[in-house]
Amino acid sequence: MTTIVEARGLTKRYRGITAVDSVDFSIARNTITGLLGRNGAGKTTLMHLLTGQEFATSGTVSVAGGNPVENPAVLQHTCFIKESQRYPDDFKPKHVFAAAPGFFPHWDSEFAHELATEFRLPLDRKIKKLSRGQLSSVGIIVGLASRAPITIFDEPYLGLDAIARQNFYDRLLADYAAHPRTIILSTHLIDEVAALLENVLVIDSGRILIDSPVDALRAHAATIAGPAEAVEKAVAGLDVIHREHLGGFVSATVAGITEQVSRAAAAAGLEVGPVSLQQLIIRQTGGAPTDHEEVSR
Repeated sequence: MTTIVEARGLTKRYRGITAVDSVDFSIARNTITGLLGRNGAGKTTLMHLLTGQEFATSGTVSVAGGNPVENPAVLQHTCFIKESQRYPDDFKPKHVFAAAPGFFPHWDSEFAHELATEFRLPLDRKIKKLSRGQLSSVGIIVGLASRAPITIFDEPYLGLDAIARQNFYDRLLADYAAHPRTIILSTHLIDEVAALLENVLVIDSGRILIDSPVDALRAHAATIAGPAEAVEKAVAGLDVIHREHLGGFVSATVAGITEQVSRAAAAAGLEVGPVSLQQLIIRQTGGAPTDHEEVSR
């Protein structure tokens, strides 16, 4: 696969605060990448750098073959749907969709109106009168119907119920299959989108902690559970990223596990199970799960 986004030593500082700290990564063309991390981890700044809305303090970033800053030739390939997308006060969704072809050469008007019907979006209601979920629907529709070669969604589903979110995921995956492009999805609902993601970039304190295909990440992690003594013997010398104790029993989350270790643990009567993508990322970033087990921007 060819690379469409590449960063080398990319750094952004604000008055002594380093929001993005000398990161190196690349994103392949026509893939779906999850950009994940806690609040304040640097995700939003990184997205602004990729879309030319911020100047890098140092390092380089290349998007579609060029620097995105003040570069129309690059930006015409990009659609960035922000969490707090703003529109003119008197605009209605129909105005947003009517203006979209001027920004997105691959805009599909018929698809946009089809999605508006599915999301029950009132096209003639002023943007400022829309609910939070309806406003999110406007962004989702623009992002999907733009068919931009690089489409970035920043927490696109806020205010949407579970049915509407699933509709978004289904539509995104189906349209991606029919019209391949590069999609970057920043979200805290990791397990909801895990089936969509091909790669993950996890950023924490401005640094990239994980840059990996999802399948590789999952294949080399597991939980080993059972009596404490037997579990500790099975995981001795391994990279244990989390332990949970319940009486005399222990559940250990292990990174870098091998098939030989899994078989030996199972032969010892221990339970060997998969780790969800969300739990794995929480553990690898040193986080403790909240009630919602969120990893956010």
